[in-house]
Amino acid sequence: MSTMKTLETAYAMDFVHSLSKLGWSPFFQTHLDNLYDGKLEPARVVGVRKNSFYVSQGKKEFLATVAGKLNHQIDCLYPVAGDWVIMTDNVIYSVLPRKNALSRGAAGRHGKEKAQPTREQVIAANLDTVFVVCGLDRDFNIRRIERCLTLIYNCGLNPAIILTKGDLQIFPEKFIRQVETVAFGVPVHLVSAKDSHGLNQLEAYLSPGKTLTMIGSSGAGKSTLVNRLYGKSVQPTGLVSENVGKGKHTTTSRDLIVMPQGGMVIDNPGIREIAFWDGDGGIELAFPEIERLSFECRFSDCSHMHEPGCRVNQALIEGEITKDRIESYHKMKREMMYLSDRRHKTSDRVEKERWKAVALKIKAAKKRRGNG
Repeated sequence: MSTMKTLETAYAMDFVHSLSKLGWSPFFQTHLDNLYDGKLEPARVVGVRKNSFYVSQGKKEFLATVAGKLNHQIDCLYPVAGDWVIMTDNVIYSVLPRKNALSRGAAGRHGKEKAQPTREQVIAANLDTVFVVCGLDRDFNIRRIERCLTLIYNCGLNPAIILTKGDLQIFPEKFIRQVETVAFGVPVHLVSAKDSHGLNQLEAYLSPGKTLTMIGSSGAGKSTLVNRLYGKSVQPTGLVSENVGKGKHTTTSRDLIVMPQGGMVIDNPGIREIAFWDGDGGIELAFPEIERLSFECRFSDCSHMHEPGCRVNQALIEGEITKDRIESYHKMKREMMYLSDRRHKTSDRVEKERWKAVALKIKAAKKRRGNG
């Protein structure tokens, strides 16, 4: 083997090793080999700004822009934090297929209960775990945790619940018990960034090559948690507001941070609206006890509202399930049905318009033959 070839091989192995620290895997390598030639190189999106992106190849990080087609072609994936992209000369030409993605209905309903999102917002891609971060101050909300879990399950992702600000409560363990009544089988961790209590429990999520992201309301303590896990301040934080007893919103962008433990964290701005975009199995996983009881209902299509022989309503009467729990289930079930109906009606409309165009062409052809 020539010296030049040996150097090229060594460089390639070193390059792949650098990428693997960012989560590069055979999944992405296969797509790269099948879709692209050697002139384009992979990089991971580690920062999202208004008109540009920070990308990393392990040993170097730089600013990049997107090729024009990504701005104009609807069927192209647009880069988000955590994506693997193909690029050259600081220009992103394409996004590699995602292993998974955390997405929701785009915000902007402005509190209108019956308003539904009309487009998808992808929050982060290629994840191993999603932390639901909830502060033990006025931020604590069981119903919100339910919605977060349903959102995560809809996306086919693995959740873990992080209860921050444990030092604010005399008996913080009671909050763990509350959460466990709605988060079956989900790890629940009580932490305090103030005195580092419980932070060692989170180390396993940050093993080399693993990526997690965090969702929760503004001021829940996400950025403070990142700083304490990192060992120094890498994300801006705000003081707790004395007026409302909650932390203040500080994170305004989505950044992938490589942690000293070897894993990566994508910090996100606080989420005010947890609107669903996809309804693929999230309800069944978020409400397993209700789904289990539904198999004992008299009717297979029982809505668990007023039907006779409904095992779920019986459980409600007997105190096996709380009224708040079943109401939350019904509310999210209605949202999922709306999403399903909207997609079905949209596909029907597309099909109808396609056949209408065919009919017009046939009619025009007949007219030409008649004139001829």
